[in-house]
Amino acid sequence: MTDERTSYDVPPDRTPAECAYCGRPFESDGLLALHRGQVHPDAIDEAEREAYEEAHEAETGQLRRFRLKALAVLVVVYFGLLMVYAVV
Repeated sequence: MTDERTSYDVPPDRTPAECAYCGRPFESDGLLALHRGQVHPDAIDEAEREAYEEAHEAETGQLRRFRLKALAVLVVVYFGLLMVYAVV
């Protein structure tokens, strides 16, 4: 990682959730909780740790559903192309 400060483009009408430890803005409190738990695990308190665990669990469920949907799409495309090849 570098020590340079990265500039973030935040729309002027939005108030982002900002990390108290590094100042990085986030779109939602859930993303902020994930950031704190992964980047600043030694600095967070018990409430922030619980928020991280809840956000991590929710994110894990969303990723699992996405992977299952992606697998289903690949299976349908594969067998669809197989059937088209069999007919032609």
